[in-house]
Amino acid sequence: MFTGIVQGTGRIKSREARGGDLRLEIDCAGVLEPAVLVPGASIAVNGVCLTVVDPAGACFHADVSVETLSLTTAGDLEPGSPVNLEPALAMGDTLGGHLMSGHVDGIGKLVSLHQDARAWRMRFAAPESLPPLIAAKGSIAVDGTSLTVNAVDGDEFEVAIIPATMERTVMSGYGVGTRVNLEVDMIARYLARLLEARELNA
Repeated sequence: MFTGIVQGTGRIKSREARGGDLRLEIDCAGVLEPAVLVPGASIAVNGVCLTVVDPAGACFHADVSVETLSLTTAGDLEPGSPVNLEPALAMGDTLGGHLMSGHVDGIGKLVSLHQDARAWRMRFAAPESLPPLIAAKGSIAVDGTSLTVNAVDGDEFEVAIIPATMERTVMSGYGVGTRVNLEVDMIARYLARLLEARELNA
């Protein structure tokens, strides 16, 4: 579990194709404590829950499955790409954002951005299946960053990005057309599934 409070940005050190899927090496120096980089630990990388493999110093490897490559932007990452990093939630940690699983629901795209006082307004287009699960003043994760939805308009939604978030995350590098990982609020996800099941059994 995660909360969407990004610790900072690391960088992709290397990528290697392996039998149809991918292995990434991620440099998290100065962002994650070595104590969290143990084999089997979960780290959210741009909102994607990945498992630590072969940690070494301030770096770790993670395998990205075909399923994950098909549903996320992980396949877009190249050596040098910045990534949002968050270690898994521990019992007793502060819930500063909202509960997230690190299981991406789909890929969105930035369609517009403009400055609003010291913040930035960003509007994203969501995949067709997601808008019914996105609510104004509800929560959404964009590349693993917990955000409040300001407005929903058809298949698009808008968020405001404060200076601290811009400085701490990969959002400072976004431009129109940037592809992002989206994870909707898990309560909305399960409610939608419950209603679907009830309709099938009606």
